[in-house]
Amino acid sequence: MNNSKPIAIIKTGSTYPHISNHYGDFEQWISHGLGTAAPVWVVDVPEGDAMPDPSDLAGVVITGSHAMVTDQADWMHTLIRWCYRTIHQHPSLPVLGLCFGHQLLAQALGGEVADNPMGIEVGTVPLRLTQAGHQDALLSAIENHPWAQVVHTQSVLTPPPGAAVLASNVHDACQAFRYGDCVWGVQFHPEFSADVMRAYLQALSGESLTQQQVDTYLQEVRECEDASSILSSFARLILPQVA
Repeated sequence: MNNSKPIAIIKTGSTYPHISNHYGDFEQWISHGLGTAAPVWVVDVPEGDAMPDPSDLAGVVITGSHAMVTDQADWMHTLIRWCYRTIHQHPSLPVLGLCFGHQLLAQALGGEVADNPMGIEVGTVPLRLTQAGHQDALLSAIENHPWAQVVHTQSVLTPPPGAAVLASNVHDACQAFRYGDCVWGVQFHPEFSADVMRAYLQALSGESLTQQQVDTYLQEVRECEDASSILSSFARLILPQVA
């Protein structure tokens, strides 16, 4: 019998239906990336799932979303309060926020999230690790191949007080941060494959992007195996708690 504590995947939204029909949804991509035998507990916050007791968890991953942190929906306030309490009352519990999850963590911890003045960032983009990033348990994995998949219009404009910025680029001064010893936010999508990134670009044609822009970005899309390994590295960090 497996008595392992689960990794909670806090689901904050879904991908486009035509993408999920073909590739699955956020929680499946994240679970695959974690690559661990530990059980996964999906908590769909917008659908009203109750927030788990942090003491019952081995770790937490907060998904991306098509929603915006600045929407200030009721479920976002619930999740922000839960994140704040969890991080401060359970400081040894590893937490990882992806894209929207990164922004929501920053908001919960006193940072500033808003529309990026440069507009949308999408596709496979280069990152630049800070000195702290080169030494970080998660982000150091991408130092030799600092490319990642992104799609976002909002950013962490001001990191949380006391947070260490781990990565940036010309579009976004805070592509990743760490708060304390084991809370991370990354603006990029380690769970995205190159095929999923291409599907997102096509989905945005005529919505946020022109077809000419899509065609240009598609030429740059590649697999980002080092960035994707962040999820498996996160799982390895929490394995001592999976007992």
